[in-house]
Amino acid sequence: MRIVIGEDDALLREGLALLLRAEGLDVVATAGGPDDLLAAIAEHAPDVAIVDVRMPPTHTDEGIRAAVEARRRMPGLAVLVLSAYVEQAFATELLVGGARRVGYLLKERVGRVEEFLDALHRVADGGTAVDPEVVAQLLTRTRPDAGLDRLSAREREVLGLMAEGLGNTAIARRLVVTEGAVHKHVRSIFAKLDLAPTDDVDRRVVAVLRYLRTADGR
Repeated sequence: MRIVIGEDDALLREGLALLLRAEGLDVVATAGGPDDLLAAIAEHAPDVAIVDVRMPPTHTDEGIRAAVEARRRMPGLAVLVLSAYVEQAFATELLVGGARRVGYLLKERVGRVEEFLDALHRVADGGTAVDPEVVAQLLTRTRPDAGLDRLSAREREVLGLMAEGLGNTAIARRLVVTEGAVHKHVRSIFAKLDLAPTDDVDRRVVAVLRYLRTADGR
């Protein structure tokens, strides 16, 4: 896996590079600003870009805008976004746009090496990875939804893990239950949310959006 890191904090940037190289991953370049990040991606054509949300010069959304531009230029690029705080609007848009090969983690998650690497590999393999704390904060802001109110506590827990980007096998491991039990919960979630099978939409994404859209006031 070839990786480019975009992070303006030199200590974190080099620490990430050392961590990933120690795991046998190929960090081909690091960058401290959006322009350098785009140049490094163009030069090295990495599999994944790890990008800080806030970068110079204004430290607002330069990192995100650079990541979006990088994906426009290189559609197959996977992007794992790091943020010190829950940026609710971006976290919601990540799934509203039906994004694939995209992840959103809080920086504190980097210190939990196994979880960080799992998210990195999931994004590189074509999936999504959303920080559990991001999901938790969005869910606490959720406004009433008749369909969501019908879910049991366990079904809401399963849906929360779906929102992190986990598949049924990973959810089963997290909850220490069988994959068959998770499958039954997922089917029940779809039924209670009135999501019939169709080729037009991904029911897992639509179910998660019911959470995120209500949390975002949509």
